[in-house]
Amino acid sequence: MTDALIVLDIGKTNAKLALIDAGGKVISEQRRPNAVLADGPYAHLDTDGLWDWLLATCRGFAARARVSAIVPVTHGATAALVDDAGLVLPVLDYEAELPGAEYDGPSYDETLSPRLPAGLNLGRQLAWLQARFPREFGRTKHILTYPQYWAWRLCGVAASEATSLGCHTDLWNPRTQAYSSLVGRMGWTDLMPPLAPAHAALGTLRPGIAAATWLPADCQVLCGIHDSNASLLRYLGRSEGTVLSTGTWMIAAAFGTALDGLRERADMLANTNALGQPVACMRFMGGREFGELAGATPTPCGVDTIERLVAQGTLALPCFAATGGPFAGRSGRIEGPPPADAQERYALATLYCVLMTDYCLDALGAAGPLAVEGSFTSNPWFGPLLGALRPQQPVSYSDDASGTTCGGWMLRYRDAAPPGTSTAIAPCAPAGLAAYRARWRAALG
Repeated sequence: MTDALIVLDIGKTNAKLALIDAGGKVISEQRRPNAVLADGPYAHLDTDGLWDWLLATCRGFAARARVSAIVPVTHGATAALVDDAGLVLPVLDYEAELPGAEYDGPSYDETLSPRLPAGLNLGRQLAWLQARFPREFGRTKHILTYPQYWAWRLCGVAASEATSLGCHTDLWNPRTQAYSSLVGRMGWTDLMPPLAPAHAALGTLRPGIAAATWLPADCQVLCGIHDSNASLLRYLGRSEGTVLSTGTWMIAAAFGTALDGLRERADMLANTNALGQPVACMRFMGGREFGELAGATPTPCGVDTIERLVAQGTLALPCFAATGGPFAGRSGRIEGPPPADAQERYALATLYCVLMTDYCLDALGAAGPLAVEGSFTSNPWFGPLLGALRPQQPVSYSDDASGTTCGGWMLRYRDAAPPGTSTAIAPCAPAGLAAYRARWRAALG
């Protein structure tokens, strides 16, 4: 049978399992929503539902290829508290409110992790759980960031990993690539398992899981990686250029940009890449905001619809999600004639995400080629409009629609050339686009 691996890709909105052969070709792919449950002590992730789906899907994959490895890739700002038997508390949803606990986080100068709402700073989550549920927290043997939780559940080996620790957690110092002062001050040092690289094979499947999935007993489980850093993997080694990872979050990572220019109030941060290097980043919740503006059933539009909105001066002003971004705390609003139908809503959502991305790239001082990964590569106007506003940064689209599948594959086949191609995107500049951007920025105040 064909040799293959499975990438378990858990995004904030959806989860995906991809079966990929040794040449990087996707053999099969299954998706499901990443549900948040309201039962129990607080809003939490449906880990049991994901687990049952994982086991069932792997049985189908086992009939199509010989699976030699599983690679977990997940969103950030999430951790599991476990003992030898499993979770001691449900995995907290980072968008949940955390009332009634004081949080004395480390300084921005130390972590380059801005103070964020709800549980987006993982340190805040852990401090809240420790204060609210001291008995359960006291049973904790390991604090596992989310990719490593799934690796542990599959193979039984606990590990920590830098890309997940370095993702606005307050737990990591990006300059020293070591734990922040918060970890020792809160008494968490002994709960952090040994550090391992994202590509490390932690072990093989637990025997019961191999039997339940019909996967080979010698199937290896890799340590795993934060999803935006999976998208970065094929670009590591560049001296300049920008990678835009798109999905629920739009995250711009600028190579060669100095960390000294990052500003906390603009939600600018330093992530850590798979080589253990800090990377200047800026983000906003673009996928969530696009959905709010475009509606439940986005209806693609033609360029004439975009031209009409530009000409009539319809502006969407931030922000349309409650979590993160340079304008967090503002309420989104529409100025000018409101969109009249579904196509106009799609056009306005596209224009908004283009203008927000352009703003973030300017704030970062991003330079060099701009590679777009992820779900926005299916938008026919996002890249062309962005390219028109940023002629100094040629735009390309990756053919990996998730932006993470290739990165997961590359952790296993580290010496191979990354699969897939990138397509250069020709700019599209409707009349008045530059003036439209100027009006939008002026309206920001």
